[in-house]
Amino acid sequence: MLSVETIDLHYGAAQALRGVSLQAELGKVTAVLGRNGVGKTSLMRAIVGQQPVSKGAVKLDGRDISRLAPYDRARQGIAFVPQGREIFPLLTVKENLETGFAPVKRADRYVPGEIYDLFPVLKDMLGRRGGDLSGGQQQQLAIGRALVTRPRVLVLDEPTEGIQPSIIKDIGRAIDYLRGKGDMAIVLVEQYFEWARDLCDSYAVMDRGQVVEAGPRSGMVEAQVRRWLSV
Repeated sequence: MLSVETIDLHYGAAQALRGVSLQAELGKVTAVLGRNGVGKTSLMRAIVGQQPVSKGAVKLDGRDISRLAPYDRARQGIAFVPQGREIFPLLTVKENLETGFAPVKRADRYVPGEIYDLFPVLKDMLGRRGGDLSGGQQQQLAIGRALVTRPRVLVLDEPTEGIQPSIIKDIGRAIDYLRGKGDMAIVLVEQYFEWARDLCDSYAVMDRGQVVEAGPRSGMVEAQVRRWLSV
């Protein structure tokens, strides 16, 4: 289980997160909701190690990983699909997927077949450069690359941004399948409220660097959450 415990995060003198806590359990999707600029991406960076926390702790299975570098967190089983995808445009799809081999044991350095089952287009385009793919196909590639690392925690930062509806449905089905396996905790940052609501098991709403509302999906008051998301 991933546990974020009352963390603060600063960029120089500017404080981006204030006492943020979050839990993500195996076999469940935790949605992080909020408007632009409220600290969602900063929270993801804290989880994956791209930005150090100034207070509090990030724990994986009870072990404090707050001081581990991103590559060490990847070896511990945390995978990140960043906003904007950040695939390698000049590498082929096959080569992009193989960049996920870095944190895994030598015996596991192959692309699991289930990735092609989830996203068949990747198998059809293995020899094509990443930069030649559509935005939706690049997002599938970014998720596939993360899955190559065999994560225990999958962190997705706004996976539906700029993506056509048909591929949004494909990504939703993939997340639902991964949840159902029961061996992965999924943290989903999203502004597409209805999509995130239907996928998540629990949620947290952020505003001004803080979690202002959180709980199980069954207890969500939709009108109240929408109030936080409105501009």
